[in-house]
Amino acid sequence: MLIYSWNVNGIRAVAKKGFGDWMESVDPDVVCLQETKAHPEQVPPEVAYPEGYEAYWCPATRKGYSGVAVFSKTKPKQVHYGMGIERFDSEGRYLRLEFTKFDLLNIYFPNGTSGDERLQFKMEYYDAFLDHCETLRKKQKKKLVICGDVNTAHREIDLKNAKQNEKNSGFLPMEREWIDKFIAHGYVDTFREFCQEPDNYTWWTYRANARARNIGWRIDYFFVTRDLLKNVKKSFITPEVMGSDHCPIGLEIV
Repeated sequence: MLIYSWNVNGIRAVAKKGFGDWMESVDPDVVCLQETKAHPEQVPPEVAYPEGYEAYWCPATRKGYSGVAVFSKTKPKQVHYGMGIERFDSEGRYLRLEFTKFDLLNIYFPNGTSGDERLQFKMEYYDAFLDHCETLRKKQKKKLVICGDVNTAHREIDLKNAKQNEKNSGFLPMEREWIDKFIAHGYVDTFREFCQEPDNYTWWTYRANARARNIGWRIDYFFVTRDLLKNVKKSFITPEVMGSDHCPIGLEIV
């Protein structure tokens, strides 16, 4: 199964920048989108419900904000819209699809850059999400594939200007420590299983010609529970794909 994850920074915008052509060229089995910034009825039908795919949308209550969607060639056994915590779920950040071999979670984690209140919200979301995943694993015996925009670079190798960003949300010690904790609980950062090289990023600011200069951050991830790692054949980044300030990332799993 070939799965892609992409923060599109507005699906209506990316639809005008070759999204359909990209879907056709990579022919994924599943596409997980974050920051759709739209309800499906606001999107051209051929984009909202691509031919050959089941489409699942979890928009935010507030229009034009946040939101996730999944397009899947295989119909999942069940779909879950949110963790069951209203203040998180109203922002449209969570979709879980139950497949035969694993559950796929598409998550748009909160951004903490707009002030202390949102940073606290982000950290509370992180903690609630880890508890939720542990419940799925331990009580429901689930194997998990987790993808999306985590909004934090884990280590210095994961952003160009680490020292300059140590006091900025996205690279704060407490944010990075949560990823440490998440990994310690048995969730594997798949990209780093295949590539230990620097200069591999998934997000670039629109300012200062950052993308052309590859001054970026790796804040988009595929995690798997350790019991699935043997099934992962590839985990990769496609920085050449334009249309958003993020690029798509991919996972091949059998």
